[in-house]
Amino acid sequence: MLEVLRRVACGELSPEEAADLLRGEGVERLGDVAVLDLDRRRRTGIPEVVLAGPKHAGEVAEIAGALLERTGSACVSRMRARHRRAVEALAADRGARLLAYGRRSCRLLASGAADPPLQGLVGLLAAGTSDLEPLAEARMVCEAAGCATTTALDVGVAGLERLFAPLGAMLAAGADALVVAAGMDGALASVVAGLAGLPVIGLPVSTGYGAGGRGRAALLSMLQGCAPGLVVVNVDNGVGAGAAAALVARRRAGGPFIG
Repeated sequence: MLEVLRRVACGELSPEEAADLLRGEGVERLGDVAVLDLDRRRRTGIPEVVLAGPKHAGEVAEIAGALLERTGSACVSRMRARHRRAVEALAADRGARLLAYGRRSCRLLASGAADPPLQGLVGLLAAGTSDLEPLAEARMVCEAAGCATTTALDVGVAGLERLFAPLGAMLAAGADALVVAAGMDGALASVVAGLAGLPVIGLPVSTGYGAGGRGRAALLSMLQGCAPGLVVVNVDNGVGAGAAAALVARRRAGGPFIG
């Protein structure tokens, strides 16, 4: 309640919006399907993301449609073919813009809806082409949270000379945080953290062989990294990596944590 009143006093909320929040109107129940946190982006700076994977295609479309109607946008991750078809049909029916981030994540924007004002720049690096899908999730969340992004692909330590030019360009552009996606041994995250004087979010990816497969070796390697400034999310957690990077970037760029 005190936070809501502070936001009214600062002009961030109108009295009517504050009344809605205090009545719990920032939450919407969709039958037995979901309970939506409609105020999440405004409250935390990070939008609610629909995890498609275990859900029926119709449920994903229903949730995304409700978010689109009430908030102007909807982010969807871990889509399968049936989810993508349902989301594409929803976009066509609502006249919404559909932004695709790889094959398994997308963002819907309602007709006429404006993106949040950009605050901060997040650099996104992928060690190899097998690491792109989780990195695409991170990009989706960063941009939905109002951060600009720049991406460098296939710059892993097997050919380390590929890293220096794109990393240097990100630093020269004023990047505020970096997300490094890497499978196999996950070494790229430690290398980047040792070179760049920025917060680095390590994103281990479930590529690899044998005992260290499914991202286990990458996760343990990043957790054991000796370069300061490296923090690590769970395997394939692009949404979490993007959220952390966006919050850091917004604060470093002078913006608030609150969206």
